[in-house]
Amino acid sequence: MEISFDKATRDIEFVRSELRRLISDPELSAILGDDVVTRMKKWDSIIDSKMSEPFSLVIIGDFKRGKSTIINAILGRSAAPVNVAPETFTINRFSYGETASVEAVLANGKRVMLTPDDLARDRLLGLLDYFPGALEYIDVKSDAPILKEIQVVDTPGLSDLDELDYLVKDFLVKADAVIYVASALSPFSESEQYFIASQIVPQNFSKVFVLINMIDAMNSMEDIERIVNHISEKCAQIIPVAEVYGISGIDEYRRKIGLNRPDIKGFQEYYENQFLKFERALKNELITQKDTIRTQRVFSMLSIMMTDTLSRLNMINDMIKMDKEKLERLKNDFEAECTNLQAALDQQKPKILLSITEMKQEAERWMYEFFTKLREDIVTCRSSADDADVERHFYSYLMDKVGEAYRRCLEIHGGRLNDIINEMGTQLSRKLGIQNLASARISCSEAVNVNSFVADKIKQAAQQGSERETGFPSATLPFFRNIMRKNRQSDIIDCALENYDDIRNSTITDLKECYKNFEIFAVQQLDDIYRTQEEVGRETVDQAIEMARSNESTEIMRKNIERASEIVIGAVQVLTQY
Repeated sequence: MEISFDKATRDIEFVRSELRRLISDPELSAILGDDVVTRMKKWDSIIDSKMSEPFSLVIIGDFKRGKSTIINAILGRSAAPVNVAPETFTINRFSYGETASVEAVLANGKRVMLTPDDLARDRLLGLLDYFPGALEYIDVKSDAPILKEIQVVDTPGLSDLDELDYLVKDFLVKADAVIYVASALSPFSESEQYFIASQIVPQNFSKVFVLINMIDAMNSMEDIERIVNHISEKCAQIIPVAEVYGISGIDEYRRKIGLNRPDIKGFQEYYENQFLKFERALKNELITQKDTIRTQRVFSMLSIMMTDTLSRLNMINDMIKMDKEKLERLKNDFEAECTNLQAALDQQKPKILLSITEMKQEAERWMYEFFTKLREDIVTCRSSADDADVERHFYSYLMDKVGEAYRRCLEIHGGRLNDIINEMGTQLSRKLGIQNLASARISCSEAVNVNSFVADKIKQAAQQGSERETGFPSATLPFFRNIMRKNRQSDIIDCALENYDDIRNSTITDLKECYKNFEIFAVQQLDDIYRTQEEVGRETVDQAIEMARSNESTEIMRKNIERASEIVIGAVQVLTQY
């Protein structure tokens, strides 16, 4: 059954009004708890923004993938700053304006007028300390025609985020559609695949474009097809709604603004056709259907909110049905087991440290194997030093390869450590005898993000050994700066070979330091998780006992739960149409 946009809008407003009725009622909101109510208010605010602001297309991807160049190509304007080094380290939002302008939007709501030149990384870094508040994003106005239909958001590279990470995730939640930019030079690392699976897939976007940029670096159509097919196969496994295109952002940008387009390989027509195919899909499958896509995104968010709320209500309903004597026994058993808390922790910590030691040894072995192969590749490049493609891409290739290998070790082992800590946390809660109550409570409270919290902490621990601006091993950067100072390509490759041992040794030294941080973090995190389990268990049991002491309060609670459930179920019935 086809449902009109007007009806969908009315239904969205009905569901939102029901949710507001739920959280504005003192008795019902008390049942859900402050954390759940706060989260629901935040989601309602996000939905309000989505319904009132322009359709938002977010460009995301690892650093040095050419995101800003692609935005310029889409807009047909020199709107986003580009350079050899990563330029975008802030969130830049591009929207329509008859007159071009640039403003810094601060977290306190204030705005600071800038010039287009201020978007350059060095200039903007110098201005940040003078802003009267923390920077939230840069608002760029342009008269590009496409911006009459949508707004485009340029984000920092995923390896360049650090404390900006939460802002990028916030924009991702608010996005209506996503373009993920990969590179033909570093095709789809495991960390990129993990980001798509963990951050983009859960958002339930109806449309995701994956652009494989820099295909102009490939020497043959066979190479281009191989890269595109490889990434297409990976995307099909991770996010089936994705459409994959191999493009050259720089070639299209030059074509749009009338600059010279070198065509050494004779693939220029192919580059142009591929970008036109992408733009056609962007228009036909996204822009012309943006109202439908937006309502689908909102309905998806509302459905998630409903599921969360029903889980909370069901948990409370089950809890108040528990027998008083059973609750008292549970409390006594729980308190007795808590006396063994430190002993249980001490038994687990050596296991974690041993696992991290094994990970560190495995990472060293991987890196030595990687650098052996890298040296062979550098020598091969040396024999082709006069080749124009080698000259254009060698430095980026070398830095990307080392950085990706470094990050891949941390990503793989960080995920493995995350699993170990979560499993140990489950075992600890099982020892406390609260696994059922704790899991129910955790699913509906601030602890719902335990897994992502652990992953964020692992990332922070890993980045302590890295330079903040690049996510690159800090001890290795001086050697790369020496290489970058060389002018001729043959000198660049010779310098890379001369510094090869130092690059390898400093990278591995930096990596070892990260694993020391892993050890410190893992022990602390296990303490925190166990403490959370203890607090959740004690609070849950105490709350259940308190409710069980008064038949009157229990009856009132049951009636309030019924009232809340009726509101939620009524909203769910509306959502089932979509």
